[in-house]
Amino acid sequence: MPSILTSKVSRWDQHGREHVVHVRKSGVTRQLTCDTCGWRRSAQFLPWLKAEEHLTETHQATVDPTA
Repeated sequence: MPSILTSKVSRWDQHGREHVVHVRKSGVTRQLTCDTCGWRRSAQFLPWLKAEEHLTETHQATVDPTA
């Protein structure tokens, strides 16, 4: 059975709302899931970049809490 690892990408929008995309790894593929809108996508390369792009384009969430 392959190991499953999860992480998340969080950004805040201009209204102070948090938006989160979870990145779940199983084997070589990663499944991206947005908590806000339910968007899902599979990604093999650069999943965190794809998650950031979704948050920016769809939710205008650009404030990085770790910065």
